[in-house]
Amino acid sequence: MGYLRRERSGHVLQPTALVNEAFLRLMDLRQIDWRSRSHFVAVAAIMMRRILVDYARSHSATKRGGSRCRVPLREDMAASSPDVDLLDLNTALEELAARDAQLVRVVELRYFGGLSIEEAAEVLEISTATVKREWNMARAWLSRRLLAGPAGDVESDR
Repeated sequence: MGYLRRERSGHVLQPTALVNEAFLRLMDLRQIDWRSRSHFVAVAAIMMRRILVDYARSHSATKRGGSRCRVPLREDMAASSPDVDLLDLNTALEELAARDAQLVRVVELRYFGGLSIEEAAEVLEISTATVKREWNMARAWLSRRLLAGPAGDVESDR
């Protein structure tokens, strides 16, 4: 949801469509034992990221003549960072997950799920100070990685 708030006005995948698609996919996960509202929100944020990435992949398929989906990072992700490709962002998040999965969870909740620092802290069951610190670390790492390009080598902050 947070991603879609920053998307251009004519974007085909609207927030309602994203929520509906996420709901349908979550309903297919019948075997999950939902432990709490927080657990549901965390899984929903991951699902929204996957839906948006799937949409970007299908939208950019060269056989369909599509173009890559650009993500305006602005102050939400990295200060004065240019727009980046959603698929590049996803690749960077996968790389970051190999270094620190907790940082990616914070990004998913804040950026893709649109949660506040306080809401993300509640979902992750950690302090707001920890979420702020990890959000800043993730944004800095992603900014360096995305500006360096796919072959860029970014040292871990951890």
